[in-house]
Amino acid sequence: MSMLKSPDQIAMMREAGRVVANALSAVREHAAVGISLKELDDIAAAVISDAGAKPAFLDYHPRWAAVPFPGVICTSVNDAVVHGIPNGYVLEDGDLLSVDCGAFLEGWCGDAAVSFVVGTADQEDQDLVEATEAALARGIEAARVGNKMGDLAYAIGGEAKRAGYGLLADHGGHGIGRTMHAEPPVPNLGRPGRGVKLEDGLVIAIEPMLILGGKDDYYHDEDEWTLRSANGRRAAHSEHTIAITAEGPVILTLP
Repeated sequence: MSMLKSPDQIAMMREAGRVVANALSAVREHAAVGISLKELDDIAAAVISDAGAKPAFLDYHPRWAAVPFPGVICTSVNDAVVHGIPNGYVLEDGDLLSVDCGAFLEGWCGDAAVSFVVGTADQEDQDLVEATEAALARGIEAARVGNKMGDLAYAIGGEAKRAGYGLLADHGGHGIGRTMHAEPPVPNLGRPGRGVKLEDGLVIAIEPMLILGGKDDYYHDEDEWTLRSANGRRAAHSEHTIAITAEGPVILTLP
């Protein structure tokens, strides 16, 4: 498989992932009531620049998007599931914020996301965040040589669905390396024993996106980037870049 990475390449991706992790950590540290999304974007931009890296999201313009993405990070608040633009919105007590970040270092990409409640957390929101993190952890655990992509997808989404959560339709994880989005696709729902065989050296981004209320549908916001839950319920997003190795899965987007 041409998608496979050598140990040296994975080591380089680990450094890119470290930049992403540090940017997310800085954003989470500064996210508080009264802080604007644009201010958080500036914080992430500074961390990435200081590391000698380049933001992966800024000016990203896939074929389906009408305009390039205008931020360094995606900041999705409450019913915004993913791709939220970091604008002048000022965070309020109880907001559920999902932050997605990508960066290139020496030509290699890292991509990760985290969700958390700003200020006072409602129990339902906290449970949603924890369920999303648990879905990510199950996907990582299933990212082992010899498994199939369907095993990984079922690990992510099967339990989440049984618990009553929706999973954002038409979206999932992806291969990653010299480009942010590469083969193979990494679905959040699937059947065990189906799909691509997971091999030593495959690097993927695993990213469950859970929605309260059990519905998967979404719509595009007026900014043409933000995806909002069709039922108006809150959502959470967790992501890590993972290397599949003979010794087991290795998380590349840690500090």
